[in-house]
Amino acid sequence: MQVHFGGHPGDTFPPCALTIGNFDGVHLGHQAILRDLRREADARGLPTALLTFEPHPREFFSRNDPPARLATLRDKLAFLQGTGLVDRVHVQRFNRGFASLSPQAFIDSVLVERLDTRFLLIGDDFRFGSRRTGDFSLLAAEPRFTTRAMPTVELDGARASSTAIREALEAGDMPLAARLLGRPYQLSGRVVHGRKLGRTLGFPTANIHLPHRKPALAGVFAVECRTPDGQRHVGAASLGKNPTIDDAGCYRLEVYLLDYSGDLYGQRLIVRFIHKLRDEEKYDSLDALIAQIHADVAETRRLMPC
Repeated sequence: MQVHFGGHPGDTFPPCALTIGNFDGVHLGHQAILRDLRREADARGLPTALLTFEPHPREFFSRNDPPARLATLRDKLAFLQGTGLVDRVHVQRFNRGFASLSPQAFIDSVLVERLDTRFLLIGDDFRFGSRRTGDFSLLAAEPRFTTRAMPTVELDGARASSTAIREALEAGDMPLAARLLGRPYQLSGRVVHGRKLGRTLGFPTANIHLPHRKPALAGVFAVECRTPDGQRHVGAASLGKNPTIDDAGCYRLEVYLLDYSGDLYGQRLIVRFIHKLRDEEKYDSLDALIAQIHADVAETRRLMPC
């Protein structure tokens, strides 16, 4: 899978069958769209291509209160590659200049001149261009490529969508989130130095850098971690603001790997959230916090034997 960043005016690419979207989480609905795109592309002898945006347009327009993102760009690209359905990904920098393009300019300069789109698979509610004035009907009327509406994908009678997954994660319904994604929900990040308070409490944790201010879930979880060597480790993870020991109000992801000893600093961990144990709480003392961590670890061992 080729990945192209930026979107410079002089860049041009071979003809393609294209879909457009944020594809946050690359869930079952996204995967169905990509399978449909692959069928259409193969019938036309074209490669498949996906145009996505960084940052998410809603992050750009709502900087003070951005929506929770399900996956980092790095993880999204890894998920897309894992499908085996995408030949090219174009990561378009979403900035003021791009947002100000008229709908026709977007069609002319991006879809036709740069990407040489021959087939376009898009949602019938897709809006684009300055002030979101472009719509499906404008694309469908374009004679230089064929446009078709994406199918709606449902699971248990509900639409598979990034919004539905965010709602499931916020509610702590990890099984539902996993069904909608087709895999357990995960975050990945590099282990960074923290305050090392976990060591003094008897539970040394891996502090994982979170690239986004607002995660899609919070609380204490039983997790499965993958280290760069491919080893699986069971752990108990806290994702929240640590109100007992911290008043900064920043989200932190801290993972205690059961029965693990080693140096993880600088390594990238994949953390898969399997069970939610409880919401985050503020305790009156460190002793009360330590007692609760013991209980969380015991529950993790019960739910996920090492």
